Amino acid sequence: MTGKISHTGATVAAPPSKFGAVLRVTSGNFLEQFDFFLFGFYAHYISKVFFPVDSEFASLMLTFAVFGAGFLMRPLGAIILGAYIDKAGRRKGLIVTLSIMASGTVLIALVPGYTSIGLLAPALVLLGRLLQGFSAGAELGGVSVYLAEIATPGRKGFYTAWQSASQQVAIVMAAALGYGLNQWLSPEQVAAWGWRIPFLIGCAIVPFIFILRKSLQETADFQARRHHPDTREVFESMLRNWRTVLTCMLFVAMTTTTFYLITVYTPTFGRSVLHLSTADSLLVTLLVGLSNFIWLPIGGALSDRIGRKPILVGISLLALLTAYPAMLWLVANPSFGHLLAVLLLFSFYFGMYNGAMVVALTEVMPVNVRVVGFSLAFSLATAVFGGFTPAISTYLIELTANKASPGLWMSFAALCGLVATLILYRRGGAASRGEQQESAARQGRSAARA
Repeated sequence: MTGKISHTGATVAAPPSKFGAVLRVTSGNFLEQFDFFLFGFYAHYISKVFFPVDSEFASLMLTFAVFGAGFLMRPLGAIILGAYIDKAGRRKGLIVTLSIMASGTVLIALVPGYTSIGLLAPALVLLGRLLQGFSAGAELGGVSVYLAEIATPGRKGFYTAWQSASQQVAIVMAAALGYGLNQWLSPEQVAAWGWRIPFLIGCAIVPFIFILRKSLQETADFQARRHHPDTREVFESMLRNWRTVLTCMLFVAMTTTTFYLITVYTPTFGRSVLHLSTADSLLVTLLVGLSNFIWLPIGGALSDRIGRKPILVGISLLALLTAYPAMLWLVANPSFGHLLAVLLLFSFYFGMYNGAMVVALTEVMPVNVRVVGFSLAFSLATAVFGGFTPAISTYLIELTANKASPGLWMSFAALCGLVATLILYRRGGAASRGEQQESAARQGRSAARA
């Protein structure tokens, strides 16, 4: 192992090990998101097993409500676990979040259906979702801050983009498993027990993720700080910076809404609204995951070169103007090719915006409470906007009888992102100062090469 000893006597990451550090830290993020996606992908089957009511709409709404309930736990996890990560360290905190998430995953994978244990079945599924949501509240922030702190000068955008990129690997794997199950099993077999197979696979790889994450090294930035805030100081800092947190919540709204629209909601939308085959919907989701994986590091790297603000403003404007017209065109001409074309467009928006947004979020937060601030803003946005996107989309279609209405929800989220970007990047704002510091780091790196 390549490393060095800090003033505290602990081993910290050395530059040659950064690729390995990225792999170790994002592996847990991959697993957490893999299990989240599975719940959305198999919402149709889960609704039949755990929420069997006479109305298919009501059954699906109950399932998406439980899916969304996990996101309501994220702000609580962001504050409690985020404060722990800022105090105890990135490595210790990320092992804790992984442990809690694994407990929720095992619970959802193994709980019997409603016909076997009655109301206890949906109650246990809800508990599993709440545990997953609680851990996820700090997981994304912890991983993003870790990547930002190990990044080489002038490349923070590129490094932090791999947090979201690891999620896309999870999407591809989940969609590929779903596509394979629909090819190998009959619809009756998938509905009865086949949908559990991907969840069990997620349980099986938990031990390997623990091995990877336990070998994670603490960041040099965290080790170098003499003071780590206690819980009281964290709460006081969040109260002082509440305007920044709420603005950043709107900042994240664009990315989290688009993300859950084009990934988790796609199989249900394709099958139940557009009446495409399950295989077609899952294949589109798989290709969207691949597209996201390509655009995310490009967006992060481009923001390192030209700045965060131009990308954030440009993409949010495009999404605001085109999301609803694109959905109108799709529902008027439903087909596999048209669904793929629209979602690949939205994938471009998500990848470019998120690639710049995640690193900007790490730059705007006070350094001593960077994880909890990032996590709280992201969790609030996911709870208010993204996490309930499948439920809101389903409700809007039922309420308005307009199959394109999810595009209006995405346009609203884009407007939130645009307004928040302009506020955060006003002259002298914290985001502007963070970008100026990153620009100085880029110039320093160029000078060193010369």
